[in-house]
Amino acid sequence: MGPRVIASLEQLRGLVGQEVADSGWLELTQSMIQEFAQTTRDHQWIHVDVERSREESPFGGTIAHGFLTLSLLSHLASRAVKVAGDFKMGINYGLNRVRFPAPVPAGSRIRARFKLQSLEELPQGIQLIWEAAVDVEGAQKPSLVAEWVLRYYR
Repeated sequence: MGPRVIASLEQLRGLVGQEVADSGWLELTQSMIQEFAQTTRDHQWIHVDVERSREESPFGGTIAHGFLTLSLLSHLASRAVKVAGDFKMGINYGLNRVRFPAPVPAGSRIRARFKLQSLEELPQGIQLIWEAAVDVEGAQKPSLVAEWVLRYYR
C-alpha cells in the first residue's frame, strides 16, 4: 500500500488535529545500526557490541541510536503521506521538540504515526507541523515523539 495522498490545501486544512497516516512496519536491523555508527562515528557499545550488550546492557541486547530513529522519519513519512499540489519543493524546516522515551532493540520493527498538528499559510507556501510518534512493535510506549516542521514552497 502506498502513502496517503493529500491532494489539496482544503483537504490538509480538514486534517488538522487528526492522525493522518502511518508508515507501516520497517525492520531496524543490527546492520543498519552498524552503518549508522560508522557514518556518525558513534560507536558506543550499547549500539555496536552485540555480546557485551547481551551481557551488560539493561536492554538485553543492542539498541538503535536515538538519532538513527530520528533520521528515519523522512523515509517513514514518505511511506505514510504525500502532500500533493502546486508546490515546487518541500523542505525539512526543523524540529520543535524531540524525545526518545523508549529504546529500539536491534531487529525490532518500527512504524511512524503522523498527526497534523498545525497548518500555517506563508507568502511563499505553507508550513506544516507534524506530531510524529515512532512505535516499536509490541512496546508499551513510543521510542520517539517529535514535533516536526516542514515547509512546502510554490
